[in-house]
Amino acid sequence: MNNPVRLGIRSAQAGLLVNTILTGVKLVAGIAGNSGALIADAVESSADIISSGVVWSGLRLSAREADDAYPFGYGKAESLAAAVVGLLLLGAAAGIAIEAVRQIVTPHLTPAPFTLVVLVLVVVVKETLFRRVRAVGSAVDSAAVRADAWHHRSDAITSAAAFVGISISIWKGPGWEAADDWAALLASGIIAANGVRILRPAVQDLMDRSPDAAILERIAAAALAVPGVQRIEKLKVRRAGMDVHVELHVQADPLMSLHDAHELSGAVKGGIRAAEKSVLGVLVHMEPYEGDEASATSG
Repeated sequence: MNNPVRLGIRSAQAGLLVNTILTGVKLVAGIAGNSGALIADAVESSADIISSGVVWSGLRLSAREADDAYPFGYGKAESLAAAVVGLLLLGAAAGIAIEAVRQIVTPHLTPAPFTLVVLVLVVVVKETLFRRVRAVGSAVDSAAVRADAWHHRSDAITSAAAFVGISISIWKGPGWEAADDWAALLASGIIAANGVRILRPAVQDLMDRSPDAAILERIAAAALAVPGVQRIEKLKVRRAGMDVHVELHVQADPLMSLHDAHELSGAVKGGIRAAEKSVLGVLVHMEPYEGDEASATSG
């Protein structure tokens, strides 16, 4: 198992442990403290447990070597895990919104003051976890790990909204008991927005959308830097989890022997993989160079 995948799995395992503890704490505090927002927060945290498990499983699967059944590898399992996390966030947002509306129209007691202390601790822990997991996701370029990080941030947002709502209901007194439920309803909208934010790039990767232009430029430059390459064209790059697959046409001396053309294609593959560490596979089509009438990187 390579180091980026190992780092991603460790971050998911840490999130799984923290979320399990926090879910129990928030659920008990919410029931004991008469806080619908805190109970809704616990529900959202339970979705965090599932999401961390999904990310963990997705990363482990994506680390498998290619085989006869999956000749291009299992990299898309990582993007699929990110998509599932996005859907879980949308589902959690819908569940929190429904419960918040139910609590708003149902008279209930004012939340207990001690629930504010619980929420402050939750916000600090989840925001810290968000920053650390996001750093890992950026370092290993993992959509699933970044999605897991934003799930932690969503939990922090829900807890912060609950803190504001409960504070208002305690401060204002009778008649303001539903303030924390309105806060939960507002937080559900923020969580839904984060779900869409996570889901969109995951679906794009699953549909083989081309990566950032900077990656394409580095790959093109690496291929053109190989001695003997006259031109490249039809450069296609698709992402598979943390890895990318490259396909391109390389034009060279038409009088070159088949053996030399094969050696040149190997040099191009090596140059690309050395320049862009995320490249897992390179497919090179060799063609005769036919002059300067076409663009060096035409599609």
